[in-house]
Amino acid sequence: MLDETTRRGFVGGTAAAAIGLALPRHLGAATASRAPQVSPEARLRELGIELPSTPRPVATYVPAVTVGNVLYVAGHTPRLPDTSPGFQGKVGADFTVDDGRAAARQVGLNVLATIRGHLGSLDRVSRLIRTFGMVNCAPDFGQQPQVINGFSDFIVEIFGEEAGKGTRAAVGMSSLPSGMAVEIETYWEIRT
Repeated sequence: MLDETTRRGFVGGTAAAAIGLALPRHLGAATASRAPQVSPEARLRELGIELPSTPRPVATYVPAVTVGNVLYVAGHTPRLPDTSPGFQGKVGADFTVDDGRAAARQVGLNVLATIRGHLGSLDRVSRLIRTFGMVNCAPDFGQQPQVINGFSDFIVEIFGEEAGKGTRAAVGMSSLPSGMAVEIETYWEIRT
């Protein structure tokens, strides 16, 4: 049997540290903020990439919501900087896989514009947590992961390997809003 001092030390020390490592930060665990591998803002400047203006919602929703240290970014499409719908059609019928990748990269630009507009700077992002990629595609099309790689590869290019890769799903859809080829929703860990 442990005496009171030993029990308090175990509960407040080793066990709490183990639990703290297992619990996500937004559930109250005290973890150190991770510094980004690279400054995303500096990386955009280095690559000469200009983000479009923040996309406006086209229905009843907000583009981003912060809960604790998680930023939830609504589904974004490949709207072009002039706000016209980009890439309308089905991958595997109207578009090639490479066209789909280009559409997914455009979604990445729009997502980053929303994040910057919401947070003030991409440098507040600690890491990508999850990507949910939807591809408007022909019924027999099966290369959704290769299409969504257009988004994922772009995010890694901006945030680096560790901070730019998260969990991911890439699925096919029979249609998407305005007939666009791709829609992507993301979750991000941020520094508060």
